[in-house]
Amino acid sequence: MSTSDTHSGRDWLEAELADSLDEDYELELSEPALSMEIRKIYKTAHPPSIDRVAYFRHLLALQSELIKLQSWVSHAGAKIVVIFEGRDSAGKGGVIKRITQRLNPRVCRVAALPAPTERERTQWYFQRYTAHLPAGGEIVLFDRSWYNRAGVERVMGFATPQQVEDFFRDAPGFERMLVRSGIILIKYWFSITDEEQQMRFLMRIHDPMKQWKLSPMDLQSRVRWEDYTKAKEEMLARTNIAEAPWFIVEANDKKRARLNCLDHLLQQIPYTEVPHEEVTLPDRVFNPNYDRQVLPSEIYVPSKY
Repeated sequence: MSTSDTHSGRDWLEAELADSLDEDYELELSEPALSMEIRKIYKTAHPPSIDRVAYFRHLLALQSELIKLQSWVSHAGAKIVVIFEGRDSAGKGGVIKRITQRLNPRVCRVAALPAPTERERTQWYFQRYTAHLPAGGEIVLFDRSWYNRAGVERVMGFATPQQVEDFFRDAPGFERMLVRSGIILIKYWFSITDEEQQMRFLMRIHDPMKQWKLSPMDLQSRVRWEDYTKAKEEMLARTNIAEAPWFIVEANDKKRARLNCLDHLLQQIPYTEVPHEEVTLPDRVFNPNYDRQVLPSEIYVPSKY
């Protein structure tokens, strides 16, 4: 690598770092209604997290590797599925956002399925998930997955004991079929403590910008904490197969959880650097007879800011 390449890489990193810090400050400032008392309690309950600047330096380095992974996936025609499971407010969405943030949505997409329709309830259980599986050259991130049956559906009584038992018998075979078809399947469980979930729920309740994240089902998960714990333990025990093992992300510290998960994800995939042709900007073609049309002012968005 030439000195100029090193300098340009460093300049890019510094520019992105400044940009990311600005975004982070903006998110903090966008929470004026957040109870200062709850924020104070939340900070007291947590040991110091990783320094903000160090966090973004690590995050940007990992995201640059994700771009290399994306190039390899497209070049090799690889098929990758990553499942994100965990309790409500465990931080799954935050990690998914950091993965997709700098990637091409045509290569890396998120599957976050709503509750099944009446028609879907009559289908083979895995059917609605198979429609979202990747073709060659694609990465699919499942923000919750077919494991709903072993978790929320089981605990809330949306599935019968027999349906749950059928799921435990079928899921390992289903996943082995996916792996045999050439899909790289990676499964994450995000683990937080009882106290941490309670604190995060309180933060959401007192923040109008985040209240939309709390559904009646989420609130029920507080009531049924122990039921979810038992369901999770059986799920991990019965579906942890060699072809697609579970990986647990300790997620009480959001920043460390994001970095650890991204770093681990990159290690699970045998990607390599893909050679790229140098991109050069072509010269603009000028037509001396072309006059730019003057458009009516009313079609422009007002410049308020």
